[in-house]
This record gives sequence, C-alpha cells and structure tokens, in this order.
Amino acid sequence: MEYFIQQLINGLTLGMIYGLIAIGYTMVYGIIGMINFAHGEIFMIGAFVSIITFLLLGVFGIGWVPLAVLIVMITTMLLTSVYGWALERVAYRPLRHSPRLAALITAIGMSIFFQNYVQLLQGARVKPLQPVISGGFRFREEADFVITLSYLQVLIIVLTLVLMVVFTLVINKTALGRAQRACQQDLGMAALIGINVDRTISITFIMGAAMAAVAGLMFLMNYGVIDFYIGFLAGIKAFTAAVLGGIGSLPGAMLGGLLIGLIEGFWSAYFTVEYKDVAAFSILVLVLIFRPTGLLGKPDIEKV
Repeated sequence: MEYFIQQLINGLTLGMIYGLIAIGYTMVYGIIGMINFAHGEIFMIGAFVSIITFLLLGVFGIGWVPLAVLIVMITTMLLTSVYGWALERVAYRPLRHSPRLAALITAIGMSIFFQNYVQLLQGARVKPLQPVISGGFRFREEADFVITLSYLQVLIIVLTLVLMVVFTLVINKTALGRAQRACQQDLGMAALIGINVDRTISITFIMGAAMAAVAGLMFLMNYGVIDFYIGFLAGIKAFTAAVLGGIGSLPGAMLGGLLIGLIEGFWSAYFTVEYKDVAAFSILVLVLIFRPTGLLGKPDIEKV
C-alpha cells in the first residue's frame, strides 16, 4: 500500500506538468481550431530560459531559494511568452484563413526550427542543474517502504493549483476571458461586436506560453537535466492529455494531464518502464473509440 501511495504522488506530480502544457494546446484549439504542434518546443525553451536564469543568479550571488525560484519563474514566463507571441505573429496569423493543413505543416516546421535553434545556441549535450530544493516529508517510517513527499513535489502541486485557480478566474470573470469565449464561439461575430480578435488570439498564445514556461521550470527542477529534444515527447504527451480530457476544455486538459501522469507512474512501477508511453497512448485510443470527444469534451453542434 505504501508503494502504491508513493507512485500516486509521483504520478500526480508528473501529471501536473503535463496538464500545464496541455492547457496551451486546448486554448489555441478552442479559439482558432488549430493544433499548435510547436507548443512542446515552447515548453523546452522555457526550461532552457530557467536554467540560464538560475546560472545568472548564481553569478550575482542570489542564493536564497524562495527568491531565486520566484525570479526564475517570472523571468521564464516573460521571456517564453515573447516566443509564444512571435510564433502566433509569424506562423499562425498569416495562415488563419488558409486551409488547416497549411497551418499544421507550418506548426511542425516551427517545431523543427525551435529544436535546431536551441541546439545551435546551447549545444546538443544535456544541461544539468544541481538540486535547488531538497528535503521533504516522510511517512510510515516504521513500515518496510517509506512514503516520501518532497518539498519540490509540494511546490509543483500547490503552484499548479494556484495557477489553475487564477487562470479560471481570468477566463470566467474578466473582460479578456469574455473576449476569449466570444472568439471561441465565432471569430467573425466577435469582430463585429467590437472585440479585437487579433489581440485576443495573441494574448491567448502568450498565456499558453507562460503556462508552458512554468511547466518547463518544474520539469527542470524535478529531473535536473534537459536537452533540446525534451519538448517533442512532452508535447506529444501533453497533446494526448488535451485530447484525452476533451480538447477545448480547460478542466479536461488538466484531467487528461493527471491521467497520463498516473498511467506512466503506475505502469513504470508495476510493469516495465520501456512501455509506459505505449500504455498512455493505448488508453487514449480506447477513450477515443468509446468517447470521441474525450472525457469532458462536448460534441460540436452545427447550427443550420
């Protein structure tokens, strides 16, 4: 039982990271109906910005962990958001009224471009980071297997929940959120009632990039090593999470991320770790067979 609880904690932590990335996919699809396959690379860039910022803080002698993590998170969100904004302006806005296949091919091209861009700037070797936050809580020490909940895992879970609450309030309670929901309903009608559609879509990309940046920071601190290729597999899994939960649904994206994280955690614990990705994608196939819209997705209703 202790081993099961430990894997549950590990799976939830990983699922939180996938969920934050999946939100970017589901937001873009919900508004403009396109899949941003370069979003995984935005996550990767966020991880690299984080490690560079940590190194710069070390050079300047800022060693108090709470302050350092806060500075890194804010810096990473701001700089990575610039990449999200540029991606929308360069790759998506000119193709907004083109066939969706053109935007899909462009997104794949931008994904490859970002991978090679980071590889040229940072090199192909992995980049390690010493543990920033150590220690944690230990439970059931009298048992054969001790349950460990690290301070870093607590930070990841709490920070993700806070971001989700703030994000939900922005979507449901602000003028920006109303504009985003209007664009999701009908871009043409939203423009007719005075909503700046271009600005709303740009801000949506920026928000998605900021969430991916936080996920990149969490990934870096959790695993302690990154390279230019981490965005591909993480992006595919986050896209899987978005589809599994119901693409276009923000709660569905987080739910899908948690499910993918739990599937990977438990499969790695009780079966062979080499097939954990196969298990995650197999669950996706089964869900789409029996519920094509995902767990929380709603079928599109075409009005005539």
